[in-house]
Amino acid sequence: MFKLTKRSVEGLGLQEKEYLIWDREISGFGVRVYPSGRKTYLVQYRSSGRTRRRTIGQHGVLTAIEARDEARKLLGEVAKGGDPSEERQSRLKAPTVAALCDRFLCEYVAEHCKPVTARDYKSIVRRCIKPHLGPRKVADITRADIVNFHHTLRETPYQANRSLSVLSKMFNLAEDWGLRSDGTNPARRIKKFREEEKKRYLRDNELIRLGEVLSESLEGGTESVYTVSAIQLLVLTGCRLSEILTLRWDYVTPHHLELPDSKTGKRRVPLPSDAYEILMELPRGENNPYVIQGRCKGRPMINLQKSWSRIREQAGLEDVRIHDLRHTYASAAMRGNVDPFKLKEIMGHRNLQTTLRYAHLDDEDIRQNAEFIASRLAGSIRKNKVTRLPLRIVS
Repeated sequence: MFKLTKRSVEGLGLQEKEYLIWDREISGFGVRVYPSGRKTYLVQYRSSGRTRRRTIGQHGVLTAIEARDEARKLLGEVAKGGDPSEERQSRLKAPTVAALCDRFLCEYVAEHCKPVTARDYKSIVRRCIKPHLGPRKVADITRADIVNFHHTLRETPYQANRSLSVLSKMFNLAEDWGLRSDGTNPARRIKKFREEEKKRYLRDNELIRLGEVLSESLEGGTESVYTVSAIQLLVLTGCRLSEILTLRWDYVTPHHLELPDSKTGKRRVPLPSDAYEILMELPRGENNPYVIQGRCKGRPMINLQKSWSRIREQAGLEDVRIHDLRHTYASAAMRGNVDPFKLKEIMGHRNLQTTLRYAHLDDEDIRQNAEFIASRLAGSIRKNKVTRLPLRIVS
């Protein structure tokens, strides 16, 4: 044994097998010499009745002085009850964000989320979270990392905010699963980007044009009866697209659609007589339980987007999304003075605030109300016109 210094370590000869040399000043501090000539510093200690070793670093990359200082630090942790070797192994085995994403999708999303929600989560994980944060260790992610991630998606604020929400849920679960300490969710309290409200609904003249295009498409054979009927049902019921595409015949009664599992759980949708007539005129496929049939035998229609793109272009409604038909339904209800609480039940919303957000008021209605208010106020203010006196200049 001798003091490990730069000169003494470099002077160690090579042997057929690796061997250890210990420092005479710091008990447990040593150097391992390999037959290849590589030399690495290490510490050896006992923890929980077991002899453990922790590599410090390679000679040449570290100096003997730097290795000695690190040895003192590690052995100091051992004296306080720590186990540097076990901690390092645990760190190496610690899951990455990519592994957390996989577990999140498998154990949480698959069990607790609706299919549409699960699809959106998978898309966010695949396109946003894994490419940016996937290789990083879950325990190493800081709030600064999440802020930077959120900022990189600033050009798509909606996607950035949804990704932030998914990350927050994932790190909450990471705490529950023991992958992070409690109360360390790095995605909490991060200000989201302002999202531009998508305020679009069909006015009466636009609905007329849409109806004409639907009739022409059906008569001309460019769209199927199922496509046309699906769009008509969306307008007349205010249902979500997924609720119409997955509608089964055994859910249909003369006055209601009895949906066993919607976005907000089981719900009963009022079925107007016009919508019921559309349903009754639809051909039923053999051994197909779905109302809106798809191309595959026994399966529902999967995608309405391509057909909708063609139809809205012909109707001159290029900026109208399918979901705006649901907005139109809610707006018509509000203009018809339907009680918001009743509309909430019809729309299948969990809270009233969501209903009010859907129910956009017609700009012309707003203008007429503003005109009415101003006329009432003007009646008083114009009777007492303020006389403007000439400005007196004092010389």
